[in-house]
Amino acid sequence: MTDSSRGRRRLVADRRYPGPSKSASAKSKAAKSKPAKTRRKPAQRRKPQRRGNLFVRLVTGLFGWIARLIWRLTWRISLVSVLLVGLAVGYVYATLPPAQALLDGRARGSVTLMDRDGEVFAWRGDQFGGVVTAQTVSPHLRNAVVATEDKRFYSHIGISPRGIASAVRINLSEGRGPLSGHGGSTITQQAAKLMCLGVEFDPAEWKNEAEYVADCRRTTLWRKAKEAIYALALEAKYTKNEVLSIYLNRAYMGGGAYGAEAASQRYFGKPAAALTAPEAAMIAGLLTAPTRLAPTTNLQRSQDRAATILRLMNEQGYLSDADTLAGQQNPATLSKAAEARAGGYFADWVMDSGPEFFTRNTTEDVVIQTTLDQRIQKAAEDAMTEVFTNKVREGSKAEAAIIVMSADGAVRAMLGGRTINVSGVFNRATQAKRQTGSSFKPFVYATALELGRSPLDIVVDEPFCMNIPGSGEWCPKNYSGEFEGPVTITEALMKSLNIPAVKISESVGRDLVHKVAGDFGIVSDLADTPALALGASESSLLEMTGAYAGILNGGSSVKPYGLIELRLQGEDEPLMGTGGGIGERVIRADAARQLVWMMERVISQGTGGRAQLPGRQVAGKTGTTQAARDAWFIGFTADYVAGVWMGYDDNTPLSGVTGGGLPAEIWRETMVRVHEGLPARPLPMQEPIQPQIIEDPTDGSGQRGNDGVLQQIIRDILGAD
Repeated sequence: MTDSSRGRRRLVADRRYPGPSKSASAKSKAAKSKPAKTRRKPAQRRKPQRRGNLFVRLVTGLFGWIARLIWRLTWRISLVSVLLVGLAVGYVYATLPPAQALLDGRARGSVTLMDRDGEVFAWRGDQFGGVVTAQTVSPHLRNAVVATEDKRFYSHIGISPRGIASAVRINLSEGRGPLSGHGGSTITQQAAKLMCLGVEFDPAEWKNEAEYVADCRRTTLWRKAKEAIYALALEAKYTKNEVLSIYLNRAYMGGGAYGAEAASQRYFGKPAAALTAPEAAMIAGLLTAPTRLAPTTNLQRSQDRAATILRLMNEQGYLSDADTLAGQQNPATLSKAAEARAGGYFADWVMDSGPEFFTRNTTEDVVIQTTLDQRIQKAAEDAMTEVFTNKVREGSKAEAAIIVMSADGAVRAMLGGRTINVSGVFNRATQAKRQTGSSFKPFVYATALELGRSPLDIVVDEPFCMNIPGSGEWCPKNYSGEFEGPVTITEALMKSLNIPAVKISESVGRDLVHKVAGDFGIVSDLADTPALALGASESSLLEMTGAYAGILNGGSSVKPYGLIELRLQGEDEPLMGTGGGIGERVIRADAARQLVWMMERVISQGTGGRAQLPGRQVAGKTGTTQAARDAWFIGFTADYVAGVWMGYDDNTPLSGVTGGGLPAEIWRETMVRVHEGLPARPLPMQEPIQPQIIEDPTDGSGQRGNDGVLQQIIRDILGAD
């Protein structure tokens, strides 16, 4: 039998209520009773620590602590620094005036000198041609300045750390200090420096303007920091174009010119708005070294610098390749006035002779019209060059001076030395006092003629001595060492005989000769000895030439002058007028005309033969001092008077030179050029009446009409009974 119960399930009553299954309940119970087991990794053996690890951890920790400390200090200090800089910038910002008030920063005014025709020929003082802006100047100038001075100008905030770092690197690589040489300054920083960081010129603090400027240009770390703050304030206060305008108006550009307009007028005779690319490049090139690179100092150097500026403009996209090449191949040239630089000595003389508060120390912009004739000035310059190039030995240190003037004393040309294009140097035409030699003799004979003597009066040229109290016996001699015997006073002047001149001077009265010479304008101290007649006294070329002008104009005194009119720029009413001209009469007109006749014989028949002008009457006088230390020739035509002096500054005797030699040739070369195109006019001279034979109505005997007068003069001179 089969057991049917195997394999059967046990009969169990069904639960009334459903419950969790056994498996679920068991799992839940197991989950509650026992935590989940994780599989443990096999234990690893700990490596033994090295002894150095503790030290490394200490050092690392120390450095980490220091780094955290530095960081905490750095951001705090930086925050404080930023706040302080911000406050400083804000303070400067609040003190800045409107941009328009900063465009003219000169401490002095300017003087513009114009010739007799109204053409500008010289400038003095601090020139300021007028206000320009970045928008009104030529775009070429604006671009050239930015390309040269600060190519990131329109993108930085006033300072350029990259530029400063680059400048420091260049300075160190060239063996200089970090702040010496290249500054790395932006245009804004340069504008701040030009404004002297807001410090105004105070005469009580600085001795002069130069000392003030030097203080403003000092380069120290502290000053660079102040400069940076000022630059940031400028950038915050003004637009980029306003900052650039300040810079363009205040920058010194050589030749006494401050600002772009003055430089443009000074060098090219045109406004800054009309500058071409080569001209703009030349002006922009002046900003680094205005005195050394000024085209009036060295045109070639200035043109070379301008070529570099054109290249920079091209590299930065301001100029095309074609325009760059054209500008480099056709560089800018100076205007006629700037190129000539005429009247350097003359301009200095006018400045010195004018009122100081309107010339040398003016705070206003002044315009002076002068007597200068630039054509005549060039004639004198060319004559000087011609003679010293072809007739003076190479290496000679001899100097010369020339003055040309009209008969009323209006100076038309002046050269104070062999070097032509200079100013601010020793002027031998006005400042040198030298013995005049025989060029003084016409004033001896002018005195005699004024007293009624005739050019045909006789005087004996013979050995002659005088006893001078305190000095003993004095015996003058002629230059030739020979004696001519009885001669007319015309012949005595014509041959420049010394003894007749002394005799005439002593006979008419030395005091009268002194007075006549002084009245004619020789105001230097005149000797009170018999040697007065031989030109032992010292005088300037200006005085002597002016005195000869008095002879030409009919015997009236002359005060040489160069200033015609002085006025403030922009005004029509003059503040002052001519301070010279013809003065009071010194000798009679007929005496002056007779003296001119005598002096004409000096040129046509006497010692001044080398001064003859073809087809034109000339009168004049040579002069050579003792040991030939000075050589003079002064003469005139009907149109102009000219004087020439030659000698050494240290009084070294001239070798083989007399007044009738090189000075006469310089005079001739000058006057030939001066009279080109002028019609020949006769000299205002009067020939003396020749002695005539007349009959005595009482006894029928005849005698020379002037014999009695001549004999009496001879007796007076010789002391005969």
